[in-house]
Amino acid sequence: MQEEVTNKTVAFCVRSAKMTASVLQKVLMKYLQAQKQKSMTKKVAKKNELPQGRISVKELAKQNAGMSNIEITSKNIKSFDRVARKYGINFALKKDKSKVPPVYLVFFKGRDTDALNSAFREFTNKELKRAKRPTIQKRLAAYRDVVANRTQKVRNKQQDISR
Repeated sequence: MQEEVTNKTVAFCVRSAKMTASVLQKVLMKYLQAQKQKSMTKKVAKKNELPQGRISVKELAKQNAGMSNIEITSKNIKSFDRVARKYGINFALKKDKSKVPPVYLVFFKGRDTDALNSAFREFTNKELKRAKRPTIQKRLAAYRDVVANRTQKVRNKQQDISR
């Protein structure tokens, strides 16, 4: 499989009366130019598109959409990040160290308030379900107790030969 990844095959279809080195050279040059232009258009398109998800406060301010913020104290920023990406929200996090415990400020665009409210609702539901769920250690301990209290069945494999 490694050979398949490292070896690439390119097929060219050329109409020519006679295949010479110069014809092959021209075909390869055209191919390389096309590849270079293709990569340049991808770079330009990627440069022009707006960043999504978690971005810096400076990048969010550049989008000129009016910023709002919400304070959160949770340290589960990564799980909120997944939910926010699902709802297509651009947001920026800033840690306010002046308060004890530290508070995180979530900055977002003003027009994203409805999406952010629904994202926070889903995020808090997930966190509440996670808190109610017993830990793996507790579940394993319960299974250990069940196995320890279980009586072993004794099987006697004796055959009745008297027929």
